[in-house]
Amino acid sequence: MADKTAFLFPGQGAQYPGMGKEIYTKYKEARDIFDKANEALGFDLSKICFEGDREALDKTSICQPAILTTSIAILNVLKCKGSNGNADCCVTGGLSLGEYTANVYAGAISFEDAVRLVHMRGKFMQEACEQNPGGMAAVLKLSDSDVEEICDQNRQFGEIGVANYNSPGQLVVSGELDALDKVCKDVKEKGGRAIRLKVNGAFHSSLMSSAKSRLEVEINKTSVSKPSVPIVTNVNCEYVSDPEEIKLSLIKQLDNPVLWTQSMQKLISNGITKFCEFGPGKVLSGLLQKIDSTKEVKNIEAISSIEENLDN
Repeated sequence: MADKTAFLFPGQGAQYPGMGKEIYTKYKEARDIFDKANEALGFDLSKICFEGDREALDKTSICQPAILTTSIAILNVLKCKGSNGNADCCVTGGLSLGEYTANVYAGAISFEDAVRLVHMRGKFMQEACEQNPGGMAAVLKLSDSDVEEICDQNRQFGEIGVANYNSPGQLVVSGELDALDKVCKDVKEKGGRAIRLKVNGAFHSSLMSSAKSRLEVEINKTSVSKPSVPIVTNVNCEYVSDPEEIKLSLIKQLDNPVLWTQSMQKLISNGITKFCEFGPGKVLSGLLQKIDSTKEVKNIEAISSIEENLDN
């Protein structure tokens, strides 16, 4: 890889009420994307993003297409305004849901197909949560091996495991409630910190198997092309460019851990020196600072950051 820039896209949890409204108001190029999303979904997603309350936006089936749409709207402004930032991107990726956005950016999946897919993905995940109740917790201040060991020791109480390797010292565990309670207790006794997340299911665990089966049907019906740049996957940190491998990665992702730390470390070891995060919030920018504070990271979301990029 001769170039040194990676484009990254956030996942569920980055949403907030009002996201995207500023760019929607100022740029026709952003309005075009939100209008396409509304048409593809058959309801007014932009109204929920701009005027809905936190409870409405936090629904898994809503926040996933909302985050994807906001990220692509930002990119479309830059593309249509002639920013040359895209020329430097040599690899792309996203955190969980964000991997779909990365596929849209790379031209592997159309925006309309992706926004419909993640809406269904969110519905399937929510329904799996209702069938198999579970929970998640962020675990801080412990090593990966310590958290993995604690999960192993508590599997007698139910399904439990690491769902996200976000950064060194910041993991998310996911599983059945009795096992999750035991893990949180053991984390505190080990000197770590466990923070229960406001979700009613165990994402990226075997409790999502029913959602995975249903999503697989939809993904296999979707047209996937060879991407313009490689996509680093969540499930195995490999670069994919084959359409069938892309589909398999998106399917496996639903009930497997997100290897975000490992993916970013791979990019860094392969010479990536600059990271651009497109979308709401600055979650990925913050994680990258913890993974390697020497690398240049910028978030492009607000009009000021978009216009700064247009000037470059």
